[in-house]
Amino acid sequence: MSTVDTAAPVPIIEARKLEKFYQHPDGGRIQVIAPINLGVFPGQILALLGPSGCGKSTLLRMLTGLSPASGGFVYWQGQPVNGNFPNVSIVFQSFALFPWLTVIENVEAPLEARGVAPIERHKRALRILDAVGLEGFESAYPKELSGGMKQRVGVARALVVEPEVLFMDEPFSALDVLTAETLRGELLELWLGHKIPTRAMFIVTHNIEEAVVLADRIIVLGRNPAHIHADFDVTIPHPRDRKSTEFVDLVDSIYRVLTHPGHKDDTAPTRTQVPGGAPKSKVVTLPHTRPGGMAALLEILADRGGRVELHGLSEDLGLDLESLLPTIETATLLGLLRVEEGEAIITHAGRAFAGADIQTRKTIFRKAALDNVPLLRQMEQALRAKSNRTLSEEFFRDLLDEHFSEEESGRQLETAIQWGRYAEIFDYDAESGKLKLTEI
Repeated sequence: MSTVDTAAPVPIIEARKLEKFYQHPDGGRIQVIAPINLGVFPGQILALLGPSGCGKSTLLRMLTGLSPASGGFVYWQGQPVNGNFPNVSIVFQSFALFPWLTVIENVEAPLEARGVAPIERHKRALRILDAVGLEGFESAYPKELSGGMKQRVGVARALVVEPEVLFMDEPFSALDVLTAETLRGELLELWLGHKIPTRAMFIVTHNIEEAVVLADRIIVLGRNPAHIHADFDVTIPHPRDRKSTEFVDLVDSIYRVLTHPGHKDDTAPTRTQVPGGAPKSKVVTLPHTRPGGMAALLEILADRGGRVELHGLSEDLGLDLESLLPTIETATLLGLLRVEEGEAIITHAGRAFAGADIQTRKTIFRKAALDNVPLLRQMEQALRAKSNRTLSEEFFRDLLDEHFSEEESGRQLETAIQWGRYAEIFDYDAESGKLKLTEI
């Protein structure tokens, strides 16, 4: 009597409680990526989606050994990886080619680093260049190539080492729409036609439709800290028709996940406390947007009756959701719109803002900011407490450093200053780095 092997497949590469944080001298820490369990399985294209700055690329870099993890483990074929990472390759958003090398020399470079004999590496480079459509361009230099051709070289260089897992970090985002679509189709043809030895692919992307076109599994990250917010299995057969009901429904479902009110930054603490220490007040992460962009969005919503389906809006504007989300988050944070089941709905305050003149808009923005943004409220109170109503920006940067990495602290402060100046909460002198309360 025969038996059927029902054992679960072993992932090629796997993260177990993998996390990233930055330690503070006081014993607390900034948690960038919460402990994550994630496996990449044979025969699978896995796409990683999430808001800008949520940690997608950081997770990729930890899985490939480019960035050390703060905790947890990476496993290869069920065995822990200890220092020497296995056979993986990465295609980056930037082309990252050596400008002084020809196309074929760029492709041969990783083989040369691995000690492959010249004749063998030349043969392998020619084969992969032919596969990605670069036959005849072997002697060209990167400066002579278009953006799409440069990225083909990047893909060829990654594939020439015959990686078991190919990692791609937003590989098509720097390209025009038509070129990106062509390269996606060519990559999928190589994969489905088994023309490359790669057994799995891991793609970081901000484009929902790209993920649905390519992936067998789509993971959506939440943020602050990064965590798995949703996990979709994609069972639509290839080639996938973008107009099919199944395709559209899945895209809409992912849009709803990314814009659902439950997708908040309070899903996990931003900072771990010292044992016995007093709990810190909630820190609201500011989306990095300008008030003018939010004003334009609210005007569009008001013109369309105050309620718009986000998927359709992004298509009408020629933007992907990644470009639209920060502006939506800003208006939502300020109470000027709300999002329900993938639809943006303007609030009474938002409608008033959209229809107001410039000075009235600033007044509405000021009240909304001081009511809903703790950082701006804290900045206003600190300035008011000083006799000369003036403080250095470094004072506020030090406060932000308690909750964010150094880079993100700078970005948060820059955004807060833009918002505060627009709302006429304070003035800012870039030369001296001083903020001065605006007396009204």
